[in-house]
Amino acid sequence: MSDEGTLPDVDALTFERALKELEEIVAKLERGDVPLEESIAIYERGEALKKRCETLLQQAEERVEKIRSAEGKAVGTEPLDTGK
Repeated sequence: MSDEGTLPDVDALTFERALKELEEIVAKLERGDVPLEESIAIYERGEALKKRCETLLQQAEERVEKIRSAEGKAVGTEPLDTGK
């Protein structure tokens, strides 16, 4: 990932894109053929991607809760912002 300057901002990524990039980083680190400095840089990006995924999952859980009543029945919905 020597082109880190051209990577999209983590905060702008969708869950799917962040997860895919995180999986690519994990695979690269597991191979063990990455120089130390690059390993550190991609590990840091991986941490940011992990946090992004956690945030987006939390937001999704909160949105699901908004459409459920105390009895577990749907009471309405809010528009889904897909970021597209």
